[in-house]
Amino acid sequence: MVARKGVNAVEATHVNAITRAATTIMDSHLGVGVNVDQPFLADKTIPSSQVSVILGVNGELEGQIICSMDEPTACSVVGSMMGGMEISQIDDMGWSAIQEFGNWIAGTTATELSREEVNIDVTPPVINEGGSTFRSPESFITLPLNSSIGELLVHVSVKRR
Repeated sequence: MVARKGVNAVEATHVNAITRAATTIMDSHLGVGVNVDQPFLADKTIPSSQVSVILGVNGELEGQIICSMDEPTACSVVGSMMGGMEISQIDDMGWSAIQEFGNWIAGTTATELSREEVNIDVTPPVINEGGSTFRSPESFITLPLNSSIGELLVHVSVKRR
């Protein structure tokens, strides 16, 4: 799935597992196919889209996974989670759905990494609303996932403990 110069095999294995987790959730839980565009190495700072789900990773790996999307995509995610409802604005129930989407990504990521014999714990998701900049002491690998409901950017910054 992901093969990049400058990313060692261990990191590529982790990124591939996270990519599988995100695409599995989009397909099995939301019912949308996903195209994974060319991943790219980002700096230690990344801009967020209008809605971001932040997941902390602890255990054999440490770092963050940030799922970022624009508001129309977030509305489509919520609508898909609610049986195909048309959502034009995210209310409290919608924000709860976005958090649950983060939980799905987190749980599936932990499962995919365990298949690679890497055990992690993922913190409960934190939601960021509005544009901002995320900063990390480590660089991010960004995985652009495109689907019929919009683009999801999965920013990954994890390393072995």
